[in-house]
Amino acid sequence: MKLTFLLAAALAAFGVSASAAPKDKAPALAAARPVGVAGPGTTDWRTPDPNDVLVIDTNKGRIVVEMIPEAAPQHVTQIRALAHESFYDGLRFFRVIDKFMDQTGDPQNNGVGGSSKPNIPPEFTFRRGSDLGFVMAADQTVAEIGFLKSLPVESQSMMLGAMTKDQKVTAWSLYCQGVMGMARDEDPGSGNSQFFLMRYPYPSLERKYTAWGRVISGLDVVRAIKTGEPVEAPQDFMQHVRVLADIPEAERPKIRVIDPKGPWFKAQIERVRAAKGADFTACDVDIPVEVK
Repeated sequence: MKLTFLLAAALAAFGVSASAAPKDKAPALAAARPVGVAGPGTTDWRTPDPNDVLVIDTNKGRIVVEMIPEAAPQHVTQIRALAHESFYDGLRFFRVIDKFMDQTGDPQNNGVGGSSKPNIPPEFTFRRGSDLGFVMAADQTVAEIGFLKSLPVESQSMMLGAMTKDQKVTAWSLYCQGVMGMARDEDPGSGNSQFFLMRYPYPSLERKYTAWGRVISGLDVVRAIKTGEPVEAPQDFMQHVRVLADIPEAERPKIRVIDPKGPWFKAQIERVRAAKGADFTACDVDIPVEVK
């Protein structure tokens, strides 16, 4: 079965073209601290579960991804299992479009291959309960925008939860810079092993492609991958893709990420909202991270 991102068809369906991708440079995931603003305190940080962190070592440098099983549990399970098997080691970035995304994860390195594992049902949306850990960045009355760990998320207003059987509402990931999406063909349930890393925001993908994580370190590497559709040889590639928990302790990077539930991050959201005004989006909010 053909497992390709079908870029032209997808963008045509969204009413845009590849050249219509955002032209303004999006903010990096870890920007410099604003002048005069105190840095995060000890309690403002969290340590992500090492089973939910993917370390992608490429020929251009290291990319660290936080997987979000709360948003796409079956996709995270599949990615994690493939990483355990070293499936991704040596695979190339075969379709890379500037201002858009990097695609990889195909053993044939051309967009038509996949793993021997079954395809995954789509997880374009997920159910959000009051206990999920969602942190609101903007209340739009009928919708709420915020963060689930490092993942930017939009959902129905939680007020609607009182009218649903499970007391939850529908939520979906926002395709900001750094978000990880699952490639597929025209069949929504054809995701298997191929995935893409967002170089810049692209909201037209929301609720049409499953988002399963976000780059928390190495967005500069994502943007340094050689572009092309397809990419001409030599192609950039993933040397090793490992779950953090699988890396020997002596070699394992120490990672901590800003906790969206902490006071510093909530204040940072307000600072960005005040600066951006009506143009504010969740993609404008940086997620500070430390990797040692």
